[in-house]
Amino acid sequence: MDDLNALATLLTKPEPPTEAITRSRGRLHDRMRGRVRRRIGWLMPTLALATAAAAVVAVLVTGGTTPDGIPVSGREVLLMAAASAERTPQGSGTYWHVTREYRDVDIPRTESWTTRDGRRWSKGEPDDPPGVIVPDPSPLRLKGAEVSIEDLERLPTEPAELTARIAGLQGRDGGMTASEQRGDPLFSLVALISELPTPSEVRSAAFRALAATPGVESTGAVEDGQGLRFPNPDGGPEIKLVVDPETARVTRTNYLYGDDGSVSWGLRSIGVTTGWTDQPPR
Repeated sequence: MDDLNALATLLTKPEPPTEAITRSRGRLHDRMRGRVRRRIGWLMPTLALATAAAAVVAVLVTGGTTPDGIPVSGREVLLMAAASAERTPQGSGTYWHVTREYRDVDIPRTESWTTRDGRRWSKGEPDDPPGVIVPDPSPLRLKGAEVSIEDLERLPTEPAELTARIAGLQGRDGGMTASEQRGDPLFSLVALISELPTPSEVRSAAFRALAATPGVESTGAVEDGQGLRFPNPDGGPEIKLVVDPETARVTRTNYLYGDDGSVSWGLRSIGVTTGWTDQPPR
C-alpha cells in the first residue's frame, strides 16, 4: 500500500503541461464533434470526423508513464483509485448532483439533482425549457432497471462478489447492451464509478474489478487525471475514461452510461462532476 500511495502522488501531477494541451485543443477544436444519446437520438458523427478524431487523439495523451518516468499501467491507475475510494468518505447532502459538460460541441451543459427518496430534477436536457429546472421522473438505473440508493448501498464490497451480483441482476432488455445481456459486467461497473451515487466501499470494489478487466490500458497523464481505455465488449468504439486517482472520480469519458440509464457517446470527451450537496436545484 505504501508503494500505491507513492504512486498516487506521482499520478496526480499533470502531464503534459496545460499550455500544451490548450494549444492542441485549439488546433483541433473544429475537427472533433459529435455525440449520440440513445434516449433522445442524437445523430452519429460522420466517418470522416471519426477518422480525423482517431488520427489526432495521440496529441492529447502521453503514454503510460508518470512525470518521473515510472511506468504506470491501467491496472495500477485503477487500483490507486480503489485505494482512494476506500478511504474517502461518501459525503453527505440532500441532493446527488450530476453535471455533464459536452466539450467543443453545441450542446448545453446538463444537470440533475436526485434525493435519497428518489425525487429528481433536471436542467438542460433537450426536452427541457432552456435554463429552467423541471421535475424529472427518470429513476436511477443499472442494467436498464430501476434501482434505489438503498439498492446501491446493499451491493457487495468485494470485486468478485460485486461482478457476480451484477451478472445476476435482473435487467431490462430494452435498456441493456448486448454484452450486459450476456452477463458482461463492464458497462455496469463503469456506471457505478461514473454517475451513480455509489457508496465508497462499493466504488472501491468496482475500481478493483475494472482493474482485472482484460485489455485495460493507460493512455497517460492529462490535466484532470489519468487516461484509460477499455476494449468495447460489444465491438464498438473503445471506451475511454479519465480517472482522478486521488479523488476516485471519473472526470471525463467518451462513453457515458448515465445514472438514469441513458447513454451518451462522443468523439470529444464528456466532462462529469458528481457529489452530494445541500444546495437545492438552481
